[in-house]
Amino acid sequence: MAICDQDLAAREENSSSMLPLHVQRVFWIVKSRGVGDLVVGTRRRPEKKTSPRKTGSGEVATSAVANATVSTRSGAPLMESEAPKHGQSSETRANGEPAERSSMAKNAKAFTYRELATATKNFRSDYLLGEGGFGRVYKGQLENGQIVAVKQLDLNGFQGNREFLVEVLMLSLLHHPNLVSLVGYCADGDQRLLVYEYMALGSLADHLLDNTTDQIPLSWHRRMKIVHGTAKGLEYLHEKANPPVIYRDLKSPNILLDEEYNPKLSDFGLAKLGPVGEKTHVSTRVMGTYGYCAPEYIKTGQLTIKTDVYSFGIFLLELITGRKAVDSSKPASDQILVNWAMPIIRDRRRYHELVDPLLRGEYPEKDLNQAVAVAAMCLHEEDSVRPYMSDAVVALGFLAEVPAGCEEKPSSAPQKKQAEDPPLSNGTQQDKSTFDRQRVVAEAIEWGAMRQKQKAQTQGKTTDSQCITDPTEANRV
Repeated sequence: MAICDQDLAAREENSSSMLPLHVQRVFWIVKSRGVGDLVVGTRRRPEKKTSPRKTGSGEVATSAVANATVSTRSGAPLMESEAPKHGQSSETRANGEPAERSSMAKNAKAFTYRELATATKNFRSDYLLGEGGFGRVYKGQLENGQIVAVKQLDLNGFQGNREFLVEVLMLSLLHHPNLVSLVGYCADGDQRLLVYEYMALGSLADHLLDNTTDQIPLSWHRRMKIVHGTAKGLEYLHEKANPPVIYRDLKSPNILLDEEYNPKLSDFGLAKLGPVGEKTHVSTRVMGTYGYCAPEYIKTGQLTIKTDVYSFGIFLLELITGRKAVDSSKPASDQILVNWAMPIIRDRRRYHELVDPLLRGEYPEKDLNQAVAVAAMCLHEEDSVRPYMSDAVVALGFLAEVPAGCEEKPSSAPQKKQAEDPPLSNGTQQDKSTFDRQRVVAEAIEWGAMRQKQKAQTQGKTTDSQCITDPTEANRV
């Protein structure tokens, strides 16, 4: 459905909202793309035409957002939803309210600026956790005692009302153990703040790329655990959300860790709804972080879920090598991680050159071979050849398991069990079968990568398979 400026202007005149026109444009575009019908259900393959399906008992219906209005009154909810009109026959409460309401109405609380200023001691500098494109992030404590992270919009920063609205929408509709939870938000006047669950260990970059000499390096198995959890988060966005969601900003600083090193994707300001029906891609201006963007996305602006798969390949290389995607401190030929790594990836005998020196050789050689094979498949120059994230999850599953006798040092905080992702090694026959299946899939991916390398060598390919363009084209806008 096309949205014209005249329609938006008319809506603005008839609305009590005080948000700028360009923010209302984002909201109505999101509405027209069908965020209100976003549901979470059984696994499916994206980018294929599927017949409409009804909301099942395991799905989260969120059509209420499609009828939402925007408000910036002091402490007022950002989205005020009407009850869904469909699905009431089978699951309706006695008062007529659907059994499954919008997640935003249920979980995301509207805070006043005063409440969040009190929680962060008026945004004291010693409460500062970090700073990014959106603004600064502070540690805070709510009146009920809950520890949270409060992200405050920098009015002069790269991101603004558009990203704020997108992130509130996305995190209110999507829930998974490997996605950060949105506690609430604040839209008082010009103030824009987001309130998240507090992640005790901060971002992955602090432990992998910016670690200090007194920090213990991440072990191989802990790195694979982080990779596996991140892959499951992307799998949820790509193959279980309907329509699919393209994250578009996968990088180490956006992966947060809890006390048990369980990863969670954060910062959804650049997330975008993926193609639906017969559409194969979404056309958009290039946004993201240089070094992580897929080459075809930089060239054409055509966005697919395979764009995220490429970024995941870069992310996996970071975990293997301990190097940044782009490091200006390196020699010119080694500054871009993928350019440095691809010649090594083509020669299996050189895989050991990729490994982070901080690991001191403590890694299983076979596991390294299979992890590099998965990275190579994700970084394939042809996006159609790259695997789906569900395949990567299976291939990486057994790499995340800690072998007997090599147990990680337990954390002080108990690990929360995920009902949908039980441990693989619990001694049952079913888990053994799952483990074996994961190993077979991983070996198949490794074999496929080796076959492609051999074919490339026979054809006399000598140039790198990746095409990196001017850095200014891919920088976050």
